[in-house]
Amino acid sequence: MKQPTICPRFEKAVSLLSQRWTALVIYQLLLGPQRFNEIQSSIGISGKVLSDRLKELEYQEVVKREVIPETPVIIEYSLTEKGHSMEPILRAIENWSQLWVNEELDSPKNQRECYEDH
Repeated sequence: MKQPTICPRFEKAVSLLSQRWTALVIYQLLLGPQRFNEIQSSIGISGKVLSDRLKELEYQEVVKREVIPETPVIIEYSLTEKGHSMEPILRAIENWSQLWVNEELDSPKNQRECYEDH
């Protein structure tokens, strides 16, 4: 019996979303445009890793980087149409997690509040 192969596009999509922090960055940007420090403090990611993820997501056309010419210069990140199209996927994971993932109350990381409005 011939073993079915995984679709290369599906494999690439899963690879993108499974990179550490990537799904959380996209999930955070579902709230709207944000500055680097806002994203960093909201998900607790190091600056270097966040910078790497944002560059990769910008390269993949999931995130848009906008430079606002003020003094000082403001840089905002937001989701592109491609990025926003991931919302149903992330909401499905969010819903699944509420039903099936046990919360470890001892961990300070897990004591952050979940988003209620979507």
